Amino acid sequence: MASIPCITHPPITSKLNNFLPSPHVSASRFLGTQKSVGWLSLTSRIGPSNGSKATCWFRFGKNGVDAQGAGIYGSQARDDFDRDDVEQYFNYMGMLAVDGTYDRMEALLSLKIHPVDILLLLAASEGDKPKIEELLKAGAKYDVKDGEGRTALDRANEEIKDFILNFSVQRA
Repeated sequence: MASIPCITHPPITSKLNNFLPSPHVSASRFLGTQKSVGWLSLTSRIGPSNGSKATCWFRFGKNGVDAQGAGIYGSQARDDFDRDDVEQYFNYMGMLAVDGTYDRMEALLSLKIHPVDILLLLAASEGDKPKIEELLKAGAKYDVKDGEGRTALDRANEEIKDFILNFSVQRA
């Protein structure tokens, strides 16, 4: 489930009800309230009526359980990945901070390797299992070689190698 912070404020409405004071009416503080004092009416239909913050929970995906089913995470196909995805991952994983330049990323992109395969090479180097799983599901190839002739398996530690190979066997 995803949470989205919400802030609600009650609208102020005015109604002239024959200029007679209306009796004070109050309902559930969460589902809505209606308060009238004379000609001034404060009404809130949904959510907290006092302007407080609330966290709303929404269910996405098949039967409201998974982000992948909703197309939020892991639903991309091989050709949905592009250069921007490589650059974002390179920055997100702190590779730019470590290297100081985009040279390593640009070298991989200049080899005309598909972006999803570049991402797998980088994720294997970082040991990023969730990203590796997402990329393999999208059709990344673990036997693509970088400029030094190394594959994702060559870049990975033993645990990640086993993970990639086991994932590939299960998909076959």
